Amino acid sequence: MTDPLTAARAEALFSSDLVTGSEPTHAEIATAIRRAILLNGGSLGCAGTLALAYGERPETAVPRMRWALRQVRAAYPRTLPQPLQRGRMAR
Repeated sequence: MTDPLTAARAEALFSSDLVTGSEPTHAEIATAIRRAILLNGGSLGCAGTLALAYGERPETAVPRMRWALRQVRAAYPRTLPQPLQRGRMAR
């Protein structure tokens, strides 16, 4: 399952001007996400762009979203708390 922050970042990257299939750097991804959020009026605007693309061009939207998710997950890996002794979690 994709957490909400990863999903929002991927939606923004989806709506950015980066080319599907490219391998952008972390800095390029971060810049593209910020720019897309600004140009689309926030994360809801990015989600709207995504929805519109799925309605108009699902054959290209699906691979682009897969690409966006891969890029976001690589740039922003999730880290889970490491358990301490006896099953306690680090704070």
